[in-house]
Amino acid sequence: MSEDGRLIANFRVNLVPAVLSLANPPWQRDVWLDPSTFENLDHIFHVLFDDFCDADAPESYLGTSLRTEEEVALMRELGAALIAAQSEAPSDTDAEYLQATVWPEVVAVAGRLAQVMVSNDLAELVALHDAEPTAGSPPE
Repeated sequence: MSEDGRLIANFRVNLVPAVLSLANPPWQRDVWLDPSTFENLDHIFHVLFDDFCDADAPESYLGTSLRTEEEVALMRELGAALIAAQSEAPSDTDAEYLQATVWPEVVAVAGRLAQVMVSNDLAELVALHDAEPTAGSPPE
């Protein structure tokens, strides 16, 4: 795997689960509302806006944590939906976010983005597998 491939894999191993958690309301209720768990919405915001992407301006992450223009557009849409939900959470609690009127939009956009990201990752895995020489055959 190339150095660029390793970089994107290291970023996506954090980014994809964060997007998946935004697409999963039962997970949100069971995990984020449980104070004994590590993951909460603050962690997700850091992953999406600070650590592995900038959901406000995701274009600069194309090729680093986002694979396609479609992922960039959906990440921008997800960032806007999360910021809209933030305006409905004056005390910045996870419970307030989950009650926000725009939260169903967050879940829907995250679901679309998760599907695209997982499909793109699987296509990349297939391409890597197909590029590997089979046992006993010379490399291409």
